[in-house]
Amino acid sequence: MNSLNPPGNRSRLFIGFRTGVAVADKISRVIVIIALGLMTTIVSVQVLMRYGFNYSIDSADETARLLFVWSIFLGIPHGLRYGIHVGIDVLTALMPKQVQETLFRFMSVCSAVLMVIVANATIYVAADKWGDLMPTVNVTAAVFYIAVLIAAVHSIFHLALLAWGGSDTWHDVDHVPNSSGLETIQEKGA
Repeated sequence: MNSLNPPGNRSRLFIGFRTGVAVADKISRVIVIIALGLMTTIVSVQVLMRYGFNYSIDSADETARLLFVWSIFLGIPHGLRYGIHVGIDVLTALMPKQVQETLFRFMSVCSAVLMVIVANATIYVAADKWGDLMPTVNVTAAVFYIAVLIAAVHSIFHLALLAWGGSDTWHDVDHVPNSSGLETIQEKGA
């Protein structure tokens, strides 16, 4: 439990910000699912066409690679939310809980600053690549970097929220599937 900002003591601003981040999570989750589904379909059809009918779809490899990149980068902020990215905590696990929480928040701020740098650099790289077209698809090559930019901004929001709310930011939230298969957020006990 985080004694700096206990879950039952969240401000309306914090809950509103968390809800906004959760909405962004839902949208990106749907995009990731669609991208993975399309990628799987394209690769499967390409394999069938190549080995079954001796015909190849010219843009299949490039389109599948683009969908893969988008699904990977849009999935990164979800790892931040659930704390599933690789971390080394041998030393911090030996520290008192309050020190662990302070380090967690500090590292969230440091990571957010790094993501601001990534987002800024990505804007320049995407602008530089905007005139370049992909070889088999008549689309700008910058579309790869747009996924990086979206992931960086989404990650900044997650990291800012974690720095503000601490390691238990999401612990007091129930995830309830609704009729569309997406989750709705409800405060526990509400």
